Amino acid sequence: MSCLEARLRERRDLGAKLLVCYLTAGASPDWLEVARAVVQAGADAIEIGIPFSDPMMDGPVIQEASRRALLAGFTPLSVIAELSSADLGIPVVVMSYYNIFFKAGLERMADQLGQAGIEGAIIPDLPIDEAGNWRQVASQAGIETVFLVAPPTPVSRMTEIARASQGFVYCVGLMGVTGERLGTGARGMDVAARVKAVTDTPALVGIGVSSPEQVVEVAGVADGAVVGSALVRRVLDGEGPTGVGRFVAELRSALDAMQPAGA
Repeated sequence: MSCLEARLRERRDLGAKLLVCYLTAGASPDWLEVARAVVQAGADAIEIGIPFSDPMMDGPVIQEASRRALLAGFTPLSVIAELSSADLGIPVVVMSYYNIFFKAGLERMADQLGQAGIEGAIIPDLPIDEAGNWRQVASQAGIETVFLVAPPTPVSRMTEIARASQGFVYCVGLMGVTGERLGTGARGMDVAARVKAVTDTPALVGIGVSSPEQVVEVAGVADGAVVGSALVRRVLDGEGPTGVGRFVAELRSALDAMQPAGA
């Protein structure tokens, strides 16, 4: 167990609700300062998106962030290099699509992530049936692989995915691409409840979770939430570290209010 899952388990076992924040690398010139603001505001881990030209599950906001990053010249290797010296102080998880990992070479990619101090990877288009080679080299490099579970996933398949996931289980809150929504609905909480019935690995709900009220809603069942598009939109709107940090502090405060007295 690396620092990612160990930290999340420790925080959860102390009674805290977990907050993982997503940012797209290179979406703005000050993206690392934004990441530091997210850390200071109380995120438990940070998910960094490696920009990709043809995403499967990213909505318009994150697509635009990736477009800006690619136009600015960001590549997987440059993102990893910047993260290697960032010293953010909390676990870092990268997210991108399998083509990035395959093109770089699985062992090479895992080694570079490990050497950069990155502790987890989310590859949403890599099913567990085909992840054996990646999981082997990732494990050797100290990288935990986070898998996703979606609302229509059958129970037997969900159990298999949940038990294979490391760091946390990413419970997809709704079908569709990433983006802010007016309501989270019950599907993500249902996924989290079913995941928690088969594994003790932290279960977090993401996709469409966009406000303090929504993180509280999903954390009533799950161990916490992943928030992405709402942060990235603020980056694209030019709010910078101050504005993004203020928003994350609001999310953190809402989750902390759920913590039992004395915990």
